[in-house]
Amino acid sequence: MPLSAWNNPIILERLFWSIELAARKFQVSTDEYPFESQWFTRQGSKMHYIDVGEGIPVVMCHGNPTWSFLYRNIIKQLSNQCRCIAYDLPGFGHSDHPSNYAYTPQEHVEWISALLFDHLQLKEFIIVVQDWGGPTGLHVATNNPDKIIGAVISNTWAWEVGPIFKVFSKILGGKFGGYLIKKKNIFTRIAVPMFLTPKARKNKDTLVAYVAPFPTPESRTGIHVFARHLTQSKDWLRALEERLHTLNGIPVEFIFGQKDLGTRPSDMRHWLEHFPKAHVTKVPNANHFTQEDCPEEFVSAIRRLLQQTERENS
Repeated sequence: MPLSAWNNPIILERLFWSIELAARKFQVSTDEYPFESQWFTRQGSKMHYIDVGEGIPVVMCHGNPTWSFLYRNIIKQLSNQCRCIAYDLPGFGHSDHPSNYAYTPQEHVEWISALLFDHLQLKEFIIVVQDWGGPTGLHVATNNPDKIIGAVISNTWAWEVGPIFKVFSKILGGKFGGYLIKKKNIFTRIAVPMFLTPKARKNKDTLVAYVAPFPTPESRTGIHVFARHLTQSKDWLRALEERLHTLNGIPVEFIFGQKDLGTRPSDMRHWLEHFPKAHVTKVPNANHFTQEDCPEEFVSAIRRLLQQTERENS
């Protein structure tokens, strides 16, 4: 920048706001989350992500109300073996809340696609999904099956949800649920700890990291929208299931926590109808947020996929 620009108040103001927008919104333990932040700007808003290591890209997709912090213990173990990419959806983690954004799964897919293909220009990658990261990440995957070389699928769905989720959506996706989520912040303060094992709940840094991104009622809009769209996006979810066949032939790993009340044995059977040759890992003591409860299972699964890819390319 020319020296004369430093005397221009308009340029200085723009520079200040660009720095401000690219700053983390809150602090978490650097022991837990030691990664350098990266930023992708789209339509005037910034999406936060981390991009650690070299080699085959492994894209890690989070759900509600988590962010890239969820994958930290997996990335720490794998960053010397592959390229680990984990993003924060708009309105989650350190990412911006874009103006005129409705926080629907469909809009999230547009952001993920723009990050992976327009910004990072990935040619092929392994995808890791859980919770709403399943429908959003697999929507991207089934629209670009030629780029997917493996998948790890954990405690998620890719079809119209069952009775438990429908009741959950009716309660928390409605007006009263919106009040509880936005005004009382019950999702991050109560629901998240409920879906962790007792051991994970004892880590105060973990609990703080999932509350910190949502300091105001307005910042919790995306949480409420996800709850509502469990049922509102049923047609979109049905269409996703119809496209799962585009991923036939790629190696798939399932990791399912058996303590999760939301995903049932029938869900696992449903997944195996689509991917009958997949490797299945059932973790008896893991709950819904499996990345917190059994990161070592993810590390093992991703390593198997990496080894298979290396064998095929040798």
